[in-house]
Amino acid sequence: MAQSSYDVVGIGNAIVDVLAHTDDAFLAQNALAKGAMTLIDAVQAETLYGAMGPGIEISGGSVANTMAGFASLGGKGAFFGKVKDDQLGQVFRHDIRAAGVAYGTRPANDGPPTARCLIFVTPDAQRTMQTFLGASVAFGPEDVDAKTVQAAQVTYLEGYLWDPPRAKEAFVKAAELAHKAGRKVALSLSDPFCVERHRAEFHRLVDGHVDILFANEIEIMSLYQVDSFDAALQAVRGRCEIAALTRSAKGSVLMRGNEVHVVDPEPVKQVIDTTGAGDLYAAGVLFGLTHGKDLATAGRIGSIAAAEAISHMGARPETPLKDLVKKRLG
Repeated sequence: MAQSSYDVVGIGNAIVDVLAHTDDAFLAQNALAKGAMTLIDAVQAETLYGAMGPGIEISGGSVANTMAGFASLGGKGAFFGKVKDDQLGQVFRHDIRAAGVAYGTRPANDGPPTARCLIFVTPDAQRTMQTFLGASVAFGPEDVDAKTVQAAQVTYLEGYLWDPPRAKEAFVKAAELAHKAGRKVALSLSDPFCVERHRAEFHRLVDGHVDILFANEIEIMSLYQVDSFDAALQAVRGRCEIAALTRSAKGSVLMRGNEVHVVDPEPVKQVIDTTGAGDLYAAGVLFGLTHGKDLATAGRIGSIAAAEAISHMGARPETPLKDLVKKRLG
């Protein structure tokens, strides 16, 4: 096996987030499903953007956030995701490269604009996301660079990207390229609604293509249609090499065969915004796994990264995660 040029390559939606504080009344008035990600069209995006309060624009996208966090930890990563050659597309390209992530996906010259996600943060720090996928739907197999995938220890796939039809082809292509090169494939289930839309296909993905699975408590219970987290643990056991499952304030559980680790959450003075907690948790776990750490330590790094994410607005780290991990773990 050739030496890896990258630790992790991520494939996902290239999105610019617009975050704003709101309250439950606004969510109810606009019929928004609290705490979930809902796909919207261009007209809905324009209407909601006009109704939301003052916003903060930050480059986002679930796996893109993970890769930014991965770079902040000191990892070497690359990202594939489609933007349009417009102002927001230029912002996204600048931000992810400035974060230390290799990004070379060719932008679209025509079609819908760069994707954006309107994120409404309520006082309880829950985030409700309304996503216009825009140019992301143009992502296809031709955007997957074979050499980059073959040279990465892990290829990390975003469940959200399973919505656009051609992205499915890109997923399978990347997974097959990775496995033929003796590499690992990781998948984030992304969102309970995403699982409900694609449950049967996700089962086939997990059983046939995925080595490392990331999911939160609700997502994994939805995938296996069970009523308890313990039942979900038993259902996923043996389906993939590693399952890393988050439980918000209860921390996380990581499984590999008969190996099970319960990892406590890192203490946080105040939870400001839960946007990106799962993304940075994945960054920490992937960093640990690609840098020779045992499974429990990888989970601890994930918790440290997630704690940083929820301590401020936005999904990308404001404090170098490498420094936080060194301080906490020595």
